[in-house]
Amino acid sequence: MKKIIHRANDRGTADHGWLKANFSFSFAHYYNPEKVNFGALRVLNDDIINSGMGFGTHPHDNMEIITIPLEGALKHKDSMSNKWIVIETGEVQVMSAGTGLLHSEMNNSSSEPINLFQIWIIPNKSGVLPRYDQQKFDASERKNKLQLLVSSIDDDNEGNLKIHQDALISRIDLMENSEFKYILKSENHGIYVMVISGEINIENKTLTKRDAIGVFQTESTLLKALKNTELLFIEVPMLF
Repeated sequence: MKKIIHRANDRGTADHGWLKANFSFSFAHYYNPEKVNFGALRVLNDDIINSGMGFGTHPHDNMEIITIPLEGALKHKDSMSNKWIVIETGEVQVMSAGTGLLHSEMNNSSSEPINLFQIWIIPNKSGVLPRYDQQKFDASERKNKLQLLVSSIDDDNEGNLKIHQDALISRIDLMENSEFKYILKSENHGIYVMVISGEINIENKTLTKRDAIGVFQTESTLLKALKNTELLFIEVPMLF
């Protein structure tokens, strides 16, 4: 087994006034040669966007982009539909940029900030037709059990969103003192675990809010919640 620890206060940061961002991996002006990617996981940004503000129209291509609002609501517009679509807390949005698209993202509230994770995963297919989807997930379905949010478009898993990569994105809400064993899909996969809130012990390391650990070259990893804890799992191929 190999592992890497990313502490919350070691992330890259940006403060544009309207946007406060934390970067788990190199992004924009922030570059750390030791934090370029974790396998096919290229970006995990933790953004707080002020009311009425957001990202103007900009391009993407050949990237799988997943957005998870944690507090508040986002609105999205792209060159596929050219209309504003609202993504609420509890929903997840996926976008396959493929051959290329333009999109905008704004805080949907005129009075409250939004906090969200944006994830970029390098696809296993280039030049695909751009696609968009979103889905609501019931928080009660991840109480002490894994809730699958995103999987490969080539998998038969139902009830979750799809991307062009052999990846899995899941959440779990653990009660204090409960344990959970995560079993990886294959020996080529690694799992990146982000503590949304709470505190865990994993592989003899204690992680608190917004700390993360990447574990690979193993079949499984066991963790224990030291407090009531919310976790995000991103399982990706390490070689792709």
